[in-house]
Amino acid sequence: MKKNFLVFICLALVVSVNISKVKGDDNMAIEKGKKVSFDYTLTVDGQVIDSSKEREPLSYVHGEGKIIPGLASELEGMKEGQEKIVKVSPEDAYGKENPEAFKEVPKSSLPKDLEPKAGMMLQMQGPEGQAVPVKVAEVKDEEVVLDLNHPLAGKTLKFDVKVISVEQ
Repeated sequence: MKKNFLVFICLALVVSVNISKVKGDDNMAIEKGKKVSFDYTLTVDGQVIDSSKEREPLSYVHGEGKIIPGLASELEGMKEGQEKIVKVSPEDAYGKENPEAFKEVPKSSLPKDLEPKAGMMLQMQGPEGQAVPVKVAEVKDEEVVLDLNHPLAGKTLKFDVKVISVEQ
């Protein structure tokens, strides 16, 4: 009877270890080629800029360059259910502010009913028809100086992330 009991305990331990290994395999890590979904809240200088909390998680294929490099590198190795606060420097996000990305345009090129003010955000049409956000940097008598830098250029970004899923 004792011998059967010991065999039963040994079998139970082997089964338990094997079940743990199988469960561990289900929780794969983020790596190149994996489809990843995650929730995030982005803050800049303590102000919430964007969040997926009220919509679907952000999904992408890791390693395809669809998210900023600094965030991608910090997500690498994370697993489903893990949470992390990530700070991304301008160099690993949208770059430093480029002083050459300012352009003077005549006020007459703006819509007639628009009264431009410094700090105002406008949208221009990019070369492929896409909307491009620009900021009014300065208003002069006959011209407006537009800042063509990405709105988050030169900013340190703080992401509060939670990995929702990692798939093949």
